Amino acid sequence: MRFPRWSRLGVNPASLTIVAILLVVLLYVWGTPILDLIELKTYDLRFLSRGRRAVTPAVVIAAIDEKSIEVEGRFPWPRSKIAALIDALSRDGARVIGFDIAFSEPDENSNLALIDQLSKRIDKLDIRDRRLTDFLSEGRRHADNDLALATAIKRSSAAVVLGYFFHMSEATLDYRLEPADIERRLKRLASSKYPLVAYHGTAPDSVPYIKAYAPQSNLDIFSEAAAASGYFSLQSDKDGVLRSMPLMIQSGEDLYPPLAVASVWHYLGRPRLTVVAGRHGVEGVQMGDRFIATDDSGLLLINYPGPPKTFTHVSITDILKGQVPPGTFKDRIVLVGATAFGTYDLRNTPFSPLYPGTEVHASVIDNILTQSYMARPEWSRVFDLSAIVVLGALVGVALPRLSPIRGLVFAASLFALYILLARTLFVVSHVWLNVVYPLLALVISYTALTAYYYVTEQRQRKQVKETFRHYVAPLVVEEMLKDPARLKLGGEVKTLTVLFSDLEGFTSYSERYTPHEMADMLGEYYNRMTEQVFVHRGTLKEYVGDELMAIFGAPLEQADHAERACAAALAMRDKRHELVVEWQNIGRPKLRARTGVNSGPMLVGNLGSKYRFAYGTLGDQVNLASRLEGLNKVYRTEILIGENTARLVEGAFVLREVDMVRVLGRVQPVRVYELVAKPGMLRSLEQEKALEFYAAGLEAYRQKLWDDALAQFQQAFTLWPDEGPARTMAERCDIYRKTPPPEDWDGVFEQAFKK
Repeated sequence: MRFPRWSRLGVNPASLTIVAILLVVLLYVWGTPILDLIELKTYDLRFLSRGRRAVTPAVVIAAIDEKSIEVEGRFPWPRSKIAALIDALSRDGARVIGFDIAFSEPDENSNLALIDQLSKRIDKLDIRDRRLTDFLSEGRRHADNDLALATAIKRSSAAVVLGYFFHMSEATLDYRLEPADIERRLKRLASSKYPLVAYHGTAPDSVPYIKAYAPQSNLDIFSEAAAASGYFSLQSDKDGVLRSMPLMIQSGEDLYPPLAVASVWHYLGRPRLTVVAGRHGVEGVQMGDRFIATDDSGLLLINYPGPPKTFTHVSITDILKGQVPPGTFKDRIVLVGATAFGTYDLRNTPFSPLYPGTEVHASVIDNILTQSYMARPEWSRVFDLSAIVVLGALVGVALPRLSPIRGLVFAASLFALYILLARTLFVVSHVWLNVVYPLLALVISYTALTAYYYVTEQRQRKQVKETFRHYVAPLVVEEMLKDPARLKLGGEVKTLTVLFSDLEGFTSYSERYTPHEMADMLGEYYNRMTEQVFVHRGTLKEYVGDELMAIFGAPLEQADHAERACAAALAMRDKRHELVVEWQNIGRPKLRARTGVNSGPMLVGNLGSKYRFAYGTLGDQVNLASRLEGLNKVYRTEILIGENTARLVEGAFVLREVDMVRVLGRVQPVRVYELVAKPGMLRSLEQEKALEFYAAGLEAYRQKLWDDALAQFQQAFTLWPDEGPARTMAERCDIYRKTPPPEDWDGVFEQAFKK
């Protein structure tokens, strides 16, 4: 259907789809905070739907948990306990011990303070006793927990990696650091920076590294004793959820690795470690033969393996008391960190809003060791834009061709399939594809087109109803309204079946009945006949006097149009016989009708002129159907069909070939068949025998064996007194016996009249 007003405005399904796609593309390119936030939430939901996955056994967490705090006391503990922890882990064979704890201030130990006070008092009293001095020195040595921890770090067989954090800006400090102080802090980390940085096609100043103001490093005594240091600074997204970790932070001129990278580096034997930068920014970190891809600023998407306690947790108090099975930490990375609720080291992650920070570092270590990274590769942006276009276009192309329910199902299926695709790639390939913008394109396209069709539907429904309400059954009109795409107005050539039915001798009744009585009888007759046309989904073309014309296969396409037309013709015959019985009781005439049915290509549509037009058909096959209706008078039959129709309904009805006829106005002869009944509906065995005799007689007739043919035809109407074609052919044989046809006679009967 076309709607001129909409067309002048340029509003149509194609333009609406294009506008919807362009709108979403612009929103994607510009970035829309609310949509980006929703996308982050869908990213979290993909983790939750995936669930827990297996982790590397190489990582164990020595947890400052509720049990440890209850037994050992409130944290922070004296550093002598941490020293004892290092000794215990080293004895059990730990390969790397990483601390998610900073030792940036001296240990406030009361015993050491008391010894210092005693020393000062003795000096003030000027007491000179070597034994007392040696006793105080020995006590100071045992009471210095910082020294004890530094000593434990030095003698540990495991590589000890200390944690520290960065002040990302000067505003985060309550005081101002002098440049010299910042430089001093950075010197403590000189041995813990990235040893190599490789720049490919770019200048160092153009790389968008994450920059920090100054580190809050550990005390010199610890930094000098440790194998390395790594920061544990983490930065959440705008919604407060931690989804990524910076694998490098620039402070001063150098780049520094996080605790996780430093721990893995020592665990793997300190292979070549290089930050790789390219034209678009940071590409990743090369650690030996492992490459850790990041975004252009150095952020790594964390592939969280599961909810809290996915990794093995061992309570520190159990370690200190020797209650852990031997070998628990052998050849493993042991991360020491707080997991208790009161320690304030809990993070909001996709799996949980109360996720221990230590497990975040463990997750990154797991990602590196298992090479299981989440990625948002460069091609994903092209994919996202393509998905926006494809999903929007698919809805735009499919929706005009589908019913409302099917359109909704199609759009919903497409919606679900894309979510399934994104989730599958997330789970299997660890690729993050955008979900929100492509689905938004789908939803906007669907909504725009649905609104468009809703606005135009009433106009369309009115036009369809006005065009066809007099032609077809109400059910057919409703079917067209459900699927207007199946309705095509205007002339087009299609293979259809037409039916003509004419009352025999009805006009002669006008002498016996008044015009009102004639109109009543004709109206009742047409009601019964039209009902059967509509029951079989035919289209009523017109009434002309006492003749009815119907079309099957248009305006709605019907693959079985020929069968429907034949079934309607038989049903009309039955209803007419019922009407005859009813009319006999009230003195009305006995009705007899002739019906012609034919199939073939014909022009169908709204035909006529600009002043007046009507829905109908034109063509040779239409004319042939009309001629077949008239031939019923010749053969004394009720329903005749053409050979095209007979071919289409073969096996579905009882047919018998009547003759080969050259109808008026046609050069090519046509085989004519009588539509007798539905299979199994013949009234008697005599009728079946009569049809067999007729077929044998027709064969003899075409061979000019007039006597044999006559005998067969006589047998037929003897068995079946109402057998009209047999009587007609018998009369013709009797004539040909006396006056034979020409030698070149081809067995074709010439119709010399229209009806």
